Amino acid sequence: MNQPLLSVEDLHVRFRTPLGDVHAIRGISFSIERGQIMGLVGETGCGKSMTGRSILRLVPQPGEITRGRILFEGRDLMPLSEDEMHKIRGERIAMIYQDPAAALNPVFSIGQQIFMVMEQHQANSDVDTRQRVIQLLEDVGLPEPMTLYNAYPHELSGGMQQRAMIAMALSSDPSLLIADEPTTALDVTIQAQILDLLITLQRSRGISILLITHNLGIVAETCQRVVVLYAGRIAEQGDVGDIFHRPHHPYTKGLLAALPNPGSRGNALNVIPGRVPSGLDLPPGCTFAPRCEYVMDHCSQHQPGLFTVSPSHEAACFLHEEVGGKKP
Repeated sequence: MNQPLLSVEDLHVRFRTPLGDVHAIRGISFSIERGQIMGLVGETGCGKSMTGRSILRLVPQPGEITRGRILFEGRDLMPLSEDEMHKIRGERIAMIYQDPAAALNPVFSIGQQIFMVMEQHQANSDVDTRQRVIQLLEDVGLPEPMTLYNAYPHELSGGMQQRAMIAMALSSDPSLLIADEPTTALDVTIQAQILDLLITLQRSRGISILLITHNLGIVAETCQRVVVLYAGRIAEQGDVGDIFHRPHHPYTKGLLAALPNPGSRGNALNVIPGRVPSGLDLPPGCTFAPRCEYVMDHCSQHQPGLFTVSPSHEAACFLHEEVGGKKP
């Protein structure tokens, strides 16, 4: 059996604050296969971006990873020194952020910034590196790449800035690309173009992508597998077809019901009542229980583990306790 490119095992992330400990990630486990696009979805505050940062060991202070393993290409990243992690970031695992205007340095041209990233990880000549940068700008669909090499971030539109960020992320041929809400700040037309670009690059380069988003529509169009996060835990995970056509967790069902569709035009959109609880004050038992229309007495007393509902589909809900075995 082939080894997954990335395996996250029992990951816990905690923030120490004057008011107490905030538990941002609470024991999540998932894996990404080589050449796979996986979606990580959930509402704001569920731990999506923190999961992406944890993989790169970039949890901001006062946060810390308190438990778990992050296996990349069979190697546990947790014991590595900062120097060793620096070699992996950008070279083997790259990240695209949701706000390219903030991520790009305003005092360097687009070409210079990509050039500097490549220079850190590769030993090519300046001429070769410059040509590779221009080729990358062309590969991500930017017009007149030789001109844009000398352009500054403020001279580009939001969509062009995001394409430049993707070029920078791909500059060292990483195996894994973490895309954190890469289309949030873009209009719908540009969103579709960026997603098409990611799919095209994934197929042509064979890289794996972790797509972090709150938009299930994007996941349906892009991903092969989905992990649904709620309050720092996995509510449900499975293949895209299973999640969209046979959802088993009430939270996933609520997210899908809230998607707009042509038949809902003129009607109020469905919403999930309440909000995601603070990691500082989590309810006892199932954290989704206060918002769940199927809640039982048992739910308020105990936190469900992941129950297997099919060979590649798991849901953390007591409604499915008798369907499959509980995952430790």
